[in-house]
This record gives sequence, C-alpha cells and structure tokens, in this order.
Amino acid sequence: MRLPRTRPRSLAGQLFAMQVVLIAAVVAGCAVFAYVSGSAQAEQTATRQVRAAAVAVADSPSVREAIRTPDPSAALQPYAEQVRRDTGIAFVTIMDTERRRWTHPDASLIGETFLGHTEEALAGETFTETYTGTLGPSIRVVTPVRDGDRIIGLVSAGITVDRVSSQVREQLGALALAAGGALALGGLGTYVINARLRRHTHGMNAAELSRLHDYHQATLHAVREGLLMLDGQRRIALINDAGRELLGIAPETEALGRTVDELALPAPLTGALLASEARVDELHLTAERVVVVNTRPVVGGERRGTVVTLRDHTELQALTGELDSERGFTQALRSQAHEAANRLHTVVSLIELGRVEEAVEFATAELELAQVLTDRVVGAVEEPVLAALLLGKAAQANERGVELELAEDSLIDDGALPPSLAQRDLVTILGNLIDNAVDAASEGDGHGAAGTVPAQRTAAQGGGRARVTVTALADDRELLLRVSDTGAGIGPEEADEVFRRGWSTHGAGRGLGLALVRQAAHRNGGSVELDRAPEGGARFTVRLPLGDRTATEVTA
Repeated sequence: MRLPRTRPRSLAGQLFAMQVVLIAAVVAGCAVFAYVSGSAQAEQTATRQVRAAAVAVADSPSVREAIRTPDPSAALQPYAEQVRRDTGIAFVTIMDTERRRWTHPDASLIGETFLGHTEEALAGETFTETYTGTLGPSIRVVTPVRDGDRIIGLVSAGITVDRVSSQVREQLGALALAAGGALALGGLGTYVINARLRRHTHGMNAAELSRLHDYHQATLHAVREGLLMLDGQRRIALINDAGRELLGIAPETEALGRTVDELALPAPLTGALLASEARVDELHLTAERVVVVNTRPVVGGERRGTVVTLRDHTELQALTGELDSERGFTQALRSQAHEAANRLHTVVSLIELGRVEEAVEFATAELELAQVLTDRVVGAVEEPVLAALLLGKAAQANERGVELELAEDSLIDDGALPPSLAQRDLVTILGNLIDNAVDAASEGDGHGAAGTVPAQRTAAQGGGRARVTVTALADDRELLLRVSDTGAGIGPEEADEVFRRGWSTHGAGRGLGLALVRQAAHRNGGSVELDRAPEGGARFTVRLPLGDRTATEVTA
C-alpha cells in the first residue's frame, strides 16, 4: 500500500521551530554561563569573607593577650565562637605555632593537631587553600598572629564547600525560574510573530513560495496584457513588459517607486490611473497607442493601492475605422447603383419616346461628371491606396450633398512614399480628416466627429454648395496632406482642445478621429496644424517627413 505523501511544514512553522530551538539554546547557554560565573563568584565571596574574619581575629589585641596567658583556650574559645556566629562562617581555629588547637567549634577537639598546611603562615604570609578537615572539605584562610616581629600563633577561618554549594543552588533555582520565564516569553513572542507570518504566507512552505514566485515572474512577463500595480501612495509597485510598452516606458528606465505623475502620460490617462473609484473599459490614447484601461482599488481596511490592466486597441481601432469606411463605401455604392438605375431608366425612356439625341446628351453629361473626378484623382495621385480612398470618400460626400474636390497642386508620383510610411496610418489620417470635414460642411454648424462650436456662417459660405478640398502633395522631403471645408470653422477658444480624445459636440462615444490623426502623425514623426480655411471653415495640415524622422511636434 502506498502511503500518502506528507506535505512539508509551512514556512511559518519551520521558522517557529528554528526560533524556539535558537531561543532555548541561547537561554540554556546563558543559564550555564550564569551558573559557572555564579559558582566562581560565590567561592570568591566566601574566600573574602573568611579572609576578613581570619585577619581581623589575628590582629585583635585581646587575642595576643590571651595567647600569653597560661590557658589561652579559656579566653579564646568563647571569642572564636562569637566571631564564627557573627560572621556566619564554619569555623575559627586559633592555634599555636606547633599546630595545637586552642579553639574549635567542637570543644572535644581542642588541644589536638590542626589538619591543614601552616608553612606559609609560619613564614609570615596569609594564604588560602581548600582542605578536608574535621568538618569536611572547606575553603580556609591561615594567617599569623604577630607580637611585634615574632609569630606567636596562627588563626584559620573557613567555610565548608557544602555551604558554598548550597548558596549556589539557591541562586540556581532563581536562575532556572528566570530562564524558564525567558524561554516561555520568547516562545510566546515567536508564536505570535509566526502566526502573523502564517497568515501573510497563507500557510505555504518555502518551496511553495519559491515556486509561486517563479510562476509569478513567468506569468508577469508572458502575458501580453499590460499590468500595473500602484501602492497606497500612487507609486509603481509592479509593472510588466507589456505595461511598459503600452505606456511608452523605456526598458532601461527604472519605473518602480516612481509616481504616476512622473511618467509624463496624457492628463486623462493619468487621471484614470489615479482615480479612487474603479474604471471599466475606458478608452485612452498615449503618444502612439490606443489603450483600454481597467482599474480596481485594493482595499483591506484601508486603501492599499490599485491594480491596473491595459489592453492595446491600436490595431483594433484602426480596423474599426477601416470597417466604418467600408460600410460607408458600401452604402455609397448602393446609393449609386440605385441612382444609376434611375438614370438608366431615364435614358431608356427618352429612347422609347424617340428623343435619342436628348438621351445621348443626358448619358454623356452624367458620364463626364463622374469621370472628371476619377481622371483628376488618378492623374494626380498615383499612390493606389490614397487614390482609392479619395474616390470612395468622394462618393460618400456626394451622397451627403457635399462636393469633394482635389486641389490643382496635388501630386503624388508612384513610388514617392517610402515603405516605412504605413498605408494604414495614411488611411487613418486622411480618412478621419475627410470624414470630419464632410460632417462640418454638410451640417454647417458643427465639425463632425471631431466636434466644434456653433458659429455664424460667413458670406462666402452662404450661397455656394458645401465643399471639401483635399490637397495631397509629396516631394523629396515630406508628404503634405491638407483638408479644408466650408463649415462653421473652429473657434479660437477651442483650438487647443480639438485633438483631445473625447472632445466633440456629437455626444458620448465620439471625438476620437482627430486624436487618432495626431497619434498617427506623431508615430511617423510628423506634425498637425490647424488654421482657418479661405472658405471660412477649418483647415487641417499634416506634414510627414519622407527622409529621416524628426521629433514630433503637434501644434494647433
């Protein structure tokens, strides 16, 4: 039978066990050190105590006088016992130079020979030794009794080793209580700290945390959606490669720890990132991209930060614009087919009525009218994408009652545009400018998807047909695309706002066209200028360098 695989102890559990063992080792080491140092200190204290007692007795004048009497023991025995009781030592023995005792705690041993060494004391020195006498092992001090220069006796004071050991044992009991308290307190503190660590690590062990970090790093760099995490102070706590790319942050730039304000992002995008409330699928423009922003605050009792996801919609927005153009072309073709059918019926009816010359004249006039613009576009603009776009937009404008004309000085030779200039960007720039101009010219009081403020039509606008004029000119240095209309124009107070995403007089969901124009021009190192057309409407001029790309400059 295969036993189930046991899960390794969590990181908090491992740290708890290690810390408890470490605390126990430290406390035990401190206890041993305290015991050893306490034992040495107790022995030194006992030695000082008996030495002081022995020297004090030897220096006492009454002791010298008693030694001179015929029976020294009679006077010295009570005195020695009094000193012993007062000092708390084990014995005070006074003897002659032949080591015969005059005093002893056991009176029956008076007169017998002292057990111990006396040579150094007889030589006039005070010394300390540990010796086993009648009371057992003891720490004793032997010192001479002097009468002038002559040694007339010896004094030995001592304390038993058992008494010193009992004092150490008393200290050891207190030390054990202190060590146990320190161990319990350290263990409790360690448990509290590790309980918190367990909550923060969700009970995972070191291997699981390491594996989670590896997966986190791999996922962070593999996901193509931009990810940005801000802390409570709006500083960047985490950003992946896709997030750097979408926000235009160079790989070598240190982004962590910087605030969002330091990234030099467009104001609406900065406001979305710093917003305290959640944002869902908001469309924003950077210098070169269209991004969809989603934000969600991280809240846990207090604001801890914000999680931001970024999706690149640059390609999708371009495809959407192309799809809108295709729909417009389809509607224009459907209308033209319907109109062509009406004209064909008219020609047929004139023929049936026998008015052949009038039928030919009507058909020829209609053919020439349609062919003039086609010949003009094909002759001046040999770039197929731009030519097709102009013809399609001309059909759309005609359906809305707007005449689209190509300026006389327009000229783009075949091959004049380098491959590095993306055709999609050309379609974005020229298509949006024409759409906005057609909206403005057809309405006369607004500027289409880009938006404008109502204005009085000029006298020049009053009587003529609504018209949009397109200039497309390429030379060795740059490509110039200019679109002007006969609409109401843009007021000076709004000139700085027309390129901002969302600026429109046509309601929500509009106002992206001119922002995309500026972005496409920026992406190709070009510029966009806005002024007033001779007809009174707005005139947009886009210049794209065809040689070395220069720094982008957008003016209004």
